[in-house]
Amino acid sequence: MNLQNPVPQPAVFVSHGSPMTALENGPYAQALVAFGNSVNPQAILVISAHWEEPGIRIASGARPELSYDFGGFPRALYELKYEAPGSPEVAAEVAAELKRAGFDTTLDPGRSWDHGVWVPMRLMFPEARIPVVEISLPTTTIEQLHKVGHALGGFRAKGVLVAGSGGIVHNLRTMNWRDKNAPVDSWALEFQTWVKQRIERGELATLFDYEKQAPHAALAVPTPEHFAPLFPVLGAAGKSPKLHPIFEGIEHANMSMFTFALSD
Repeated sequence: MNLQNPVPQPAVFVSHGSPMTALENGPYAQALVAFGNSVNPQAILVISAHWEEPGIRIASGARPELSYDFGGFPRALYELKYEAPGSPEVAAEVAAELKRAGFDTTLDPGRSWDHGVWVPMRLMFPEARIPVVEISLPTTTIEQLHKVGHALGGFRAKGVLVAGSGGIVHNLRTMNWRDKNAPVDSWALEFQTWVKQRIERGELATLFDYEKQAPHAALAVPTPEHFAPLFPVLGAAGKSPKLHPIFEGIEHANMSMFTFALSD
């Protein structure tokens, strides 16, 4: 990747919420649009909650298709397109860097983009001109996830935005599906606030131990896949990054939409 005068990019955690955000134009969508207008990455790396693998696989196709990996939504959602390019070149460089860091890494030229990738990227970068490369979420320890991010952090200086796509609070069984603007459950706000404060204070060891130390952790994170992309983002952000909120709302009573950038 030969870039002239690249502008360093942040690491970003995106709470992608319901696929319906792709059709809506509320405060969350507007916040993602505003963030996209504030940066100009040369490429984007995305680790999504919806692609878990034992090792690390990297979508290396030049034109990945979209996966409509959800059901029961309006037909218009399945007709949406996002025709941003992939980048075999960037994918190969990422694979090489992760292998140097000791990770089992495989290129996957046939992988399509799940909605954890294309829904938020379509909001942030609707012009669909910036290459996007998806990286699978390895099913491993928090510490190893952080090391994955650390290995990716050097790409930020090359003008590459590193993103994790998931959700700080994601419990489908407790959500109020009927009312997006339902009153916020106090336990969800407490957990989200706790996570934000740990990041702001640089208390990574405490955050790594969230299952024991965070309030309402079992409710907020009943399964780890949506919370896990946070840790490679923290690893990519480097030492003592500053947290810049993009959107802090909670929808459907307890679905966190907390989205933020981390930069030096």
